[in-house]
Amino acid sequence: MSVPLPLGLMAFGGFAIGAGMRLLDPLLPMIAVGFGTTVAGAAILIAAFALPYGAGQIATGPLGDRLGKVRVASFALIAYGLVSMASALAQGLTDLTIMRALAGLFAGAVIPLMMAHIGDSVPYEDRQAAIGRFLTGMVFAQMLAGPMSGVLGENFGWRASFLAAGGLAVGAGGLMAWKLLRGAPPPVPSGAGMFSGFGKLLRARAGRKLLMLAGLNGALLFGGAFPFVASFLIERFGLSAAEAGLVMAGFGAGAFLYTRIAKRLVRRFGERGLLGIGGAALMGLLLLISVAWAWWVVLVAQLCIGLAFFMFHGVLQARATEALPEARGTAVSAFAMALFLGQTVGTLVFAGVIAWGDYRVAFALAGVGVGGLAWWARKAPSQL
Repeated sequence: MSVPLPLGLMAFGGFAIGAGMRLLDPLLPMIAVGFGTTVAGAAILIAAFALPYGAGQIATGPLGDRLGKVRVASFALIAYGLVSMASALAQGLTDLTIMRALAGLFAGAVIPLMMAHIGDSVPYEDRQAAIGRFLTGMVFAQMLAGPMSGVLGENFGWRASFLAAGGLAVGAGGLMAWKLLRGAPPPVPSGAGMFSGFGKLLRARAGRKLLMLAGLNGALLFGGAFPFVASFLIERFGLSAAEAGLVMAGFGAGAFLYTRIAKRLVRRFGERGLLGIGGAALMGLLLLISVAWAWWVVLVAQLCIGLAFFMFHGVLQARATEALPEARGTAVSAFAMALFLGQTVGTLVFAGVIAWGDYRVAFALAGVGVGGLAWWARKAPSQL
């Protein structure tokens, strides 16, 4: 069974979204200085993107099931790119926060609907490997977005990073729309009500557990640890924005390794094994960052975190595509909504921890938390 939309083109769209999501990491200190605030204050930009990204899923998932997943994703990708380019015109933190919120709203439709499209087209036994290939685009964004954003920011100002990321997204969305017009099959809407899938998912114990895991994962990692590593490197070890971005690219290198060996990992360890190994490794590596005595320690940890994260998170993603086969767009969007609502809460909480205590405390808390999360996820995998 083949994917009607080429995985390479889908990966390009994923790269465009991933680049826009990660470009802020090395720019937060620069934006904070430019707008007269602190890194903790500028962290509102992360929450402003994540909250609409998650909340908007309540509409984008059902819309994808009804109007066509690729159609909705293509339109959203173009709109996301245009808003990202407009972000370069922001005159203050409030302006930029509003623009990031709009960008998050449109971005939220792309990755979940593309994953649901894969779920419609690829058998479950091959799905995690197919999702891994699709995520190659996101992974390259992890590797390149930080360094490129840092270099552009240092040489041309942070606004140049937004212009570049936005233009990339418009191009990717345009290619997807062009491919769609050249013969993608029309959507086959479900006969159920537009929002009925959410209720069905929440009524199932397995569905509730999957969404809780996604939310806690978002709070601890997407909101709690990952966004602050670059700022930690800049403020504690004196790295430039470009240098911090290069260290952050280590995550992408580890994640890229996962995309190449995902199928073998699933066959060797099974989903339960991947949850346990990935979660335990994440806990240990975040604790290592919390006691890092040099920047290169963080680099080594980042290389390993990329692989460990996708070993853990990849299982949850694959299961989300099978949680509601008759309305995959709704199911995967619900998963993404929980993930990014969790990120919003996590960003605000951990920004407070950093302002009150220290980066190291935040990384240690995230590490212990994700260890407990992995134990819970692995405890009864058949109920997910």
